[in-house]
Amino acid sequence: MKKIFILITVVVLVVVGNVFSQNTYDFLRVQSSARAEALGGSFLTYYGDADIIFYNPAGMKLAEGSPVSFSFTKHLLDINLASLAYSTEIENIGRFGAAVQYINYGTFDRADEFGNRNGEFGAGELAVLLGYAGTFDENFYYGANVKVIYSSIADRSSSAVALDLGIHYAIPSQQINIAVVVLNLGTQISSFIDTDEDLPVDVAIGISKRLENLPLRLSLNFFKLTEKRDDFVQRFKAFTVGAEFYLSKVLSLRLGYDNEKRSELKVGTTAGIAGFNAGIGIQISSYRFDYGYSSLGLIGGLHRISLVTAF
Repeated sequence: MKKIFILITVVVLVVVGNVFSQNTYDFLRVQSSARAEALGGSFLTYYGDADIIFYNPAGMKLAEGSPVSFSFTKHLLDINLASLAYSTEIENIGRFGAAVQYINYGTFDRADEFGNRNGEFGAGELAVLLGYAGTFDENFYYGANVKVIYSSIADRSSSAVALDLGIHYAIPSQQINIAVVVLNLGTQISSFIDTDEDLPVDVAIGISKRLENLPLRLSLNFFKLTEKRDDFVQRFKAFTVGAEFYLSKVLSLRLGYDNEKRSELKVGTTAGIAGFNAGIGIQISSYRFDYGYSSLGLIGGLHRISLVTAF
């Protein structure tokens, strides 16, 4: 009960805090895992593969062996995303992780103020993470990431440093997991121009439960809890729901829903299936192949793939 009280206290403190995110380095909000994307991003309480470092560094502590994961996304137009993550346990010290997140926006035509083309330029962003996870007490874990962020557009660039902080509490007897995280808490080192910009700070909480009589885990996450909203209820607008069905030892089916994405992608009164996600996981020997689909409504959809294994 004391551990649950600590979790609730942390949530109250961060929700009433005065932290408002901006749009700089918004690529940090993009899903870095096909499994997480298929679950609508409802991934804070998951563990077992290396990608958890991007969502809640505390979840690394529950991993077995030395998991590694590579993910790739073919985004809209010529935008490509890729990530690589790894963690390993060092006896009597804790679990350490490292990860890279990269996005390439492709090439663009360069033109002067009169519209005359004079070449091309590119744009891209990169984040390098180093993480650590340890144990507070039985079934109660903590973790932190230090990340260096770099962004470039043509001959301009900016950089930043940030922290991710997370806690994970497990209740094995009820197969319940609870998480609280603060992501991208940091500052710019250099900016594109003379004006410094804020990082996309995110405060989120999550809970998941594995059902007793069904091969199913349900999860609910709330994001952007400190963003400025019109009223208190709207603070909880950015929520996601995920369901992972364990059909066999080889095959998993995943479904997800992102409420804020559906709201943002609505055109008039129509949103199509925007905000709805789906995917599968296929385990072959020590390797797992994950596929995730995310609907963007009338815009189209995104396809993500991940390859996960452990040493």
